[in-house]
Amino acid sequence: MTTALIYLVIMLLVAAVVFLLAAVVFGRGEELAPLPPGSSPTRLPVRDITGEDVQKVRFQLVLRGYKMSEVDWVVRRLGAEIDELRARVAELEAERQTSG
Repeated sequence: MTTALIYLVIMLLVAAVVFLLAAVVFGRGEELAPLPPGSSPTRLPVRDITGEDVQKVRFQLVLRGYKMSEVDWVVRRLGAEIDELRARVAELEAERQTSG
């Protein structure tokens, strides 16, 4: 029984050393410098969102990836912008059909 316990402890120590070594060598894989706590890089203009605006969006990194509330906010904003644009296109097409 004690031999199995010793093997288990040794395996846990080896796993911890391998994990720490991999964390030091590979890091967290992020390209951006970490943000100060509580700040957010997530920015979008109030209206007329462009493709460049979307490409510039950055999310705060948290323990398990991106901060979900920020991602949800961006998705809602982009969805609303797309809906407004489609409504405007439909309105302009309707005007064109009635006048032409």
